[in-house]
Parts: sequence; structure tokens; C-alpha cells
Amino acid sequence: MIVYEFKLKGKDWQYKAVDEAIRTSQFIRNKCLRYWMDNKGTDKYDLNKYTTRLAKEFSFVNELNSTARQASSERCWSGIARFFDNCKKKIKGKKGFPRFKKNQRSVEYKKSGWKLSPDKKTITFTDKKGMGIFKLVGTYDLHFYPVDQIQRVRLVKRADGYYCQFCISVDIKQTLEPTGKTLGLDVGLAHFYTDSNGEKVDNPRYLRKSERQLKRLQGLVSKKVKGSNNRKKAINRLGRKHLQVSRQRKDFAVKLARCVVMSNDIVAYEDLKVRNMVKNRHLAKSISDASWSQFREWLQYFAIKFGRVAVPVPPHYTSQNCSNCGETVRKSLSVRTHICKCGVILDRDENAARNILIKALQILGYISNTVGHTEINACGEMTLYLNLETVLKQGRSVNQESPRHSVA
Repeated sequence: MIVYEFKLKGKDWQYKAVDEAIRTSQFIRNKCLRYWMDNKGTDKYDLNKYTTRLAKEFSFVNELNSTARQASSERCWSGIARFFDNCKKKIKGKKGFPRFKKNQRSVEYKKSGWKLSPDKKTITFTDKKGMGIFKLVGTYDLHFYPVDQIQRVRLVKRADGYYCQFCISVDIKQTLEPTGKTLGLDVGLAHFYTDSNGEKVDNPRYLRKSERQLKRLQGLVSKKVKGSNNRKKAINRLGRKHLQVSRQRKDFAVKLARCVVMSNDIVAYEDLKVRNMVKNRHLAKSISDASWSQFREWLQYFAIKFGRVAVPVPPHYTSQNCSNCGETVRKSLSVRTHICKCGVILDRDENAARNILIKALQILGYISNTVGHTEINACGEMTLYLNLETVLKQGRSVNQESPRHSVA
């Protein structure tokens, strides 16, 4: 599944119709959630039937296409199903009980309710909301894919306008030649990551660089009268700046993850619990700004796309253990150099990255006396003796455990 996104060009009354469709979708989702809470044993199909009752009861719900109503109920059910999965897995802390939506920003259509023009440069929404014809502005070419392959059409509202997303059913997998290389990654704040070869990537710190402008824009919002048009304009300017920072983070994560995966057959990284890490009020903003979770998701996506292996490993003792002899060398966070009795002197993060790679190879079953071993040569580089073709075949199961393999 891939997602192509275009910006919608229309008139003000059309944008108001899109807003009305989004509010209707939110209303259906919240009604379905309340119905599930009040009726024990309700399943996904009961919620779909309930949308038909809502259409008969409320005229504005009936104006929305039937498949869009079903998509809203399915969105509600996905939150319920995720809550049950977390309960079954006995995840510590909050299980993610579904909540009512206050500010939904999208509405989704399935196979009906919309129609592309023959040149695929405009889209018409045919339900009773009266959105009409929009011009599609973007660089993607929809001519490569038949209309039958478009599974969903999603309208999204953002600070800088309205967008249309096409969810296209297509096989994204590509075959690349094996590189014979493996890599371990240790993410951090001083540097975005340090790899097992000693290379470091600088942390871009997009939020920190934009913090002064964000504070100024936030101050302008607070000075405006609540409910006034000037306040709405100030909020929109603030939202545009936050959107710019978000896009910068995504662009950095996508390009870096793609480069890392295409250059290595096996990529190992720490399975960090970022949600717990941001509870530290001294580091929360810097950790959120680094956006490690987004980078991890794109690593998983490109690993599946290019037939590589991305392995998450437990982060325990990766900085304390010696990557050469395995001896535990205790050190505080302020100590940035790893010095072991065996004679190895390494940067703390590089030592951790090597331990991460070794753990990944142990998970795959390729660190043993007969199958594989690690050596550190005079230059400090790690050499791996492995049958990489076998590793790639057996490691694909690790990728399938990814929580999101259809990231687009």
C-alpha cells in the first residue's frame, strides 16, 4: 500500500463543505464509540449497521456517503481493537482506552463517493455534502495506477490548506543486490545516531532552531481577543510554523532511513520506550525533537520494501558492556569514553552501537563458535563473518513483527 498526496484547490464554499464532512465523520465516530460503551458485546459489524440507523435519524449524516460512514465506524473500531490487543499483551501502564474525538481533521471515502477526471487532474465528490470539483496539485502521476487499485480517498485538513490522499494497493517490494554490510545504530541527543563503524550523524534540532519564532507567534496568539478573526489568523500562522517543523523532521527521517537501509543488509537499533523516556522533564523536549520513533518506523518500512532486515534489540547494558570481551564496565552518563581491561578504548556511543549489532546477530542466531563471530581489527572496525543470504531469508520474520508495515 502506498499513499499519494495532492493539495486541493477550490473555493471557500467548497472548503466549508469539506469541514462539514469532517465534522460529520467525527460525529459518527463518537456516536459509535458511545454505542459500544453502552452495549456489551458490540463488534465491528454492529457498528457498521449502527451507521445506517444514524443516517435515518440525522439528515446531515445521511448527506455523507455510505462508505464514508462505514470508514468512520471502522476508525472507531480500530481504536477499540488496539485497546483489546494492549490488554491481551498485558502492556504496562495505560492500555489506550478509546476516547471521544474533539478535533478530527480528516474524512475517508472508500470506492464510492468520488470520481477522478479522465486526465486525473481533478476529483469530484458526489455525495450530498456538495463539495463539488477540486483541482489536484502535486508531483505524483496517478496514470500509472488503474482506478480499481485506489482503495481509499482521504480528505485531510492542515494549517496550510486541504489535501487529498489516495491509498493505492500496490506491491512496494523491490529487490536489491546484497551489500555484505551490517550496521548497529545507537541514537542519542548530542548526535542523532552513532553507528557501529564510528560514524556520527548530527542531530538537526529543528524545534530548537525554530523555538524563538514559535514563542513569538504563540505570544501574538495570546494577545488576540478570543473568538476574533485576528486570533484565528494568528493561530493559523502558529500552526503553519509547527507544520513546517513536523515536515522537516519527516523529511530528515525518510532520507536518512532510506540511505541506511539501502546501504546495509542488516540494520540493528535499540527498542527504546520513548513514551517512558519523555517523562524526564529535563530531556523531554530534546527527545521529542529528535523524533526517534519516526526514524524507527521508516527503518522498518524501507527494510520491508527493499528486502533488508531491521532488528530491534533490548537496550539494556548496551553502553555498560564491552563490545570486545563482554565485560561490564560501569560508567555514568557523563563518561563519554569506554575503557576496558582488555585494551579496547572506544567512544561510548560507538561501543553501544557495536553491542546493539552483536545482540541483533544473536537474535538472528548468527553469533556462535561455528556459524559466526566478531573481530575488531587494528583500525577499530568490526568484521563479521556471516552467510548473509541465509541471514536475509531468516531475518524477514523479524520485519513482519513491525507494528506498522504499510507506512507510506
